[in-house]
Amino acid sequence: MDRGEIKAKLMEYAARGQEVPRMDMIKTPEQIAGIREAGRLNKEVLDAVEHKIHVGMTTDEIDQIVYQYTVDHGGIPACLNYEGFPKSVCTSVNDVICHGIPDPHQVLRSGDIVNVDATTIYKGFVGDASRMFMLGNVPSERKNLVGVTKECLRRGMQNARGWVNTLGDIGAAIQSFAHKHGYSVVREFGGHGVGLSMHEDPFVSHVGKRGTGMLLVPGMVITIEPMINQGRPDLYIDSIDNWTVRTEDGKASAQWEHTILITEDEPEILSY
Repeated sequence: MDRGEIKAKLMEYAARGQEVPRMDMIKTPEQIAGIREAGRLNKEVLDAVEHKIHVGMTTDEIDQIVYQYTVDHGGIPACLNYEGFPKSVCTSVNDVICHGIPDPHQVLRSGDIVNVDATTIYKGFVGDASRMFMLGNVPSERKNLVGVTKECLRRGMQNARGWVNTLGDIGAAIQSFAHKHGYSVVREFGGHGVGLSMHEDPFVSHVGKRGTGMLLVPGMVITIEPMINQGRPDLYIDSIDNWTVRTEDGKASAQWEHTILITEDEPEILSY
């Protein structure tokens, strides 16, 4: 389907009252090819972390791995200096929901869970993903949280088919599964469009109601990145650095993130 046909079909949906994406949210084949390459490098960055992460290292050492691998392979760490963020990657440990800043004094210990969130610019295009790592002897309640969160992501992606699903379907799938297991879903932060810049429209909420919100259309590139809390969904931003987002009750949080391309079938995972 060419862009003229897509535009005509969107007008039909809009005439029926459906919220539809702008045409600039639908990537061209050339843009998709570039985003796919950026996503591949971003995946390799996280692979490099996975090979080296261990109990006893600092979160700043993770940052060094990310920076070095990225620049050695022709990329740019998108997080570095983004709106003043001082490091190349986000490292969020235990009760940190997101945007944790790597620290030479923060040593990873047995029992920790850590989210490593990397975003990579390559030849002008952007890939984005995050993974959870469990270090040493992790308590079962944290293992369960990490596993359920990963399944939330999978279920969100199952509900991301072009011309069939809406953004509300993604949120509803994630929210229902998290609540079924007694967890809460962070609402203030979510997924987003990505590919030509780090954050684009639309916002992808991880809570929602089926059949509501923007129609998903082939060619859209978005992240799905559920942040699931062991306790309440309430959060606060650390006043010391104005970046680190923590659970208000001090209980653990987990997050997994993929960049996906919406298709007429199952989405294509571009970075994970």
